[in-house]
Amino acid sequence: MVSNTGETTGRKITSRLSYSFGAFGHDMFYATLSTYFMIFITSHLFDKNSSASNDKMIFFITFIIGSLRFVELLIDPFIGNAIDNTNTKWGHFKPWILAGGTIGSVALAILFSNMFGLNVSNPVLYLVIFAFLYITMDIFYSFKDVGFWSMIPAISFDSADRERTATFARVGSNIGANIVGVIVMPLVVFFSINKNHGQGDLRGWFMFAATIALISWISAVVVALGTKENDSLLRKNTEKTRLRDVFKVLARNDQLMWLSLTYGLYTAGIQITNACQLYYFTYIMGKPGQYSWLMGLNMVVGIIAVLLFPPLAQKFSRRNVFFYCIGLMLLAMLIFAFAGSSLILVLIAAVMFYIPQPLIFLVVLMIISDSVEYGQLKFGHRDESLTLAVRPLLDKLGGAVSNWVVGAAAVLAGMTAGATAGSITNQGHLVFKLFMFGVPALLMLTGTFIFFKKITLDEKEHAKIVDELEKTWHEHLETNGEESMQDIEKKVDATTISYQSPITGTLVSLSDVSDENFASGNMGKGFAVKPTDGKVFAPFDGVVEATFPTRHAIGLRSDDGILTLIHIGIGTVKMEGTGFVQYVDRGQRVKQGQELIEFWQPAIKKAGYDDTVMVVITNYKDIKAFNYIKDTGDVTHGEEILNLSNPNEKRD
Repeated sequence: MVSNTGETTGRKITSRLSYSFGAFGHDMFYATLSTYFMIFITSHLFDKNSSASNDKMIFFITFIIGSLRFVELLIDPFIGNAIDNTNTKWGHFKPWILAGGTIGSVALAILFSNMFGLNVSNPVLYLVIFAFLYITMDIFYSFKDVGFWSMIPAISFDSADRERTATFARVGSNIGANIVGVIVMPLVVFFSINKNHGQGDLRGWFMFAATIALISWISAVVVALGTKENDSLLRKNTEKTRLRDVFKVLARNDQLMWLSLTYGLYTAGIQITNACQLYYFTYIMGKPGQYSWLMGLNMVVGIIAVLLFPPLAQKFSRRNVFFYCIGLMLLAMLIFAFAGSSLILVLIAAVMFYIPQPLIFLVVLMIISDSVEYGQLKFGHRDESLTLAVRPLLDKLGGAVSNWVVGAAAVLAGMTAGATAGSITNQGHLVFKLFMFGVPALLMLTGTFIFFKKITLDEKEHAKIVDELEKTWHEHLETNGEESMQDIEKKVDATTISYQSPITGTLVSLSDVSDENFASGNMGKGFAVKPTDGKVFAPFDGVVEATFPTRHAIGLRSDDGILTLIHIGIGTVKMEGTGFVQYVDRGQRVKQGQELIEFWQPAIKKAGYDDTVMVVITNYKDIKAFNYIKDTGDVTHGEEILNLSNPNEKRD
C-alpha cells in the first residue's frame, strides 16, 4: 500500500481531528512550560520572608534551565535518529508520542510544586531533583515533539491530504497555545486557598499545571488511537541523522546560516516579551485576571493571521512581509512601554505585537524550506530533514535565553514571592520594562539588520534555483545500474514500450514551444500538449523520482528505465505552487493512468503564463527506437503517443 486511496472519508476525518486535538494538547503543554513556569518559580515557589535566599535559588534554577536547554541542543539529533530507527506494530512515532506525553505530563505537574517543601527544607536536594525532572521532561517532550510533527508524511502520501492535516494541526496548536493564557489565572485562583490579590497560591498553580498535564496526556492518547500511520515499504529510511551533519549543513549553506542567526535573535526577543506579559498584568497593572482577555484576543487574531499569510506574501513578497511585521512589533512595544495601567492601550499594543508572530514564523519556515533547494543546487546533495531540523533547535535556544533574561528581570525588579503591584517601585518598573522591551527590541533589530544585509533567497531566486534543478534532476539516476525496488517487484522482458499521453489537449511540436530549453532539445526529446483539461496522469508504470516544491513539474522513471519529465506551463515556477495540487510524492510507485498533478488553468492564465505542458524523455540517447505514433491533432490522456525500446538493452 502506497497511498490512502482506500481509506474511508470517515477514517480520514477521524485521523485529521485526532491529529488536530493532539496539536492542541501539545501546544498547551509548551505554552505552560515556556510562558508560565517562570512566573511560578519567581513569584510563588518560595516564602516571601526570605528574599535573599529566594533570589539565590531563583538564580540557580534559571541557570539550570538555561544550561539544560543548551545541553539538549546536542541531544536532539540523536532523538530524531532514535525515532527513525523505532519499528513497532504501532509504527515509528506513536510509541514516542505516548511515552513522551505520559512522562512529560507527570514531570510537568511535579515541577509546578514545592516537592513537599523540599525547596526550603533541603535546597540542594531540591535542585538535584529539579534538574533531573526538568531534563527528563524536556527530553521526552522532544521525543513527542519530533515524533508528532514527523507524522504528517506518515499519515498520508497524498499532498492534498497532508496540507489539510497540517492546516487542521496549525489551527489546533494556535488555539491550544493561547487558550492556556485564557484559563491560567481563573484556574489558579479557583483552586487556590489564598487568592493573594488575584495571584493565587502554590495549590492553585499545581492544580493548573496538573489540568494542563492531563489534557496534554489525553491528547497524546487520542493521537495514538485516532491516527494511523501508512504502512508502506516506501517509508523505510536508511539514512541516519548524525550530530556533525546538522552543523555541517548549517555551516556550508550560507543562506541557512544567516537565516538561523536572524531567527535565533528574533525568537529569543519575542519569547522574552511574551513571557513578561503576565508579569506586566500582575505587577504593573495589578490585574492578573484581565490577562485572559488578551490571550482570548490573541487566539482569534492568530487564526486570522495564518489565513492571511498566502495573500499577503503574494502581494508584498515574503521579504517585505517580514520587514512590515518587525516594524509593527517595534511600534507595539513602544506603545506597550508607555501604556501604564490602561487596559485598552495594553490590549491594543499586545495584540499588535502578537499578530505578526505567526506571519514571521511562516516567512522563516518558507525560507528554510527553500534553502533545501538552494543547498541542493550549490552542493549537489539534498539535506532536507537536517535543514528543517534547524528551526526547533533555534526555538529551544531562544527559550534558554528567555528563561535567563526573565528570571533576572523578575529578581531585579522585585517581582518575587510576596510582591504586589503596590510594592513595586518606580525603579522596579523601569528595570522591568528595560528587560521586557529594550532587550527584545535590540535582539530583533540586530536580527532584522542581518536579514536585510545577508538574506537574498526570495521567491524569485528560489524559482531560478528550481528551474536550474529541473535541468539536472535526472543526472544522478542510472538506467543500467543496481535494481531498484520496482525492478524487484516486476521484471520487464518486452523490447517495445508504449508511452501514453499524460494529459488531454492538442499536440504541439516540442520545437515550437516558447521555452528555449525545451525547444532546443536541451531538456530531452518528446512532445508538448496545449491542455484542455488540468489533470496530469502517469504515462507508464513506474516510480516518482523527482518532485518540486512548486508542484509544476514531476520526474518519473518507468519500470523499463525510461526517465521522463512532465513540466506544466512556461514560467509557472514563479507561481510558487499556487493553483497546483500534487497527489503523489517522491519515491512513490505509480500505475499507468494514475493521477499525478492537477492544476487550475485560469490561475496560470491570470498570472500571465503559458499553460503548455512539455513532456520530455531525458535519457533518450539510451533509447534505440524512438517512434512517434501520433504527433499532431487532439489527444486524450492514456492515448498512445510513442513506441520506445527498453533503454536497459545494449545499443548497437
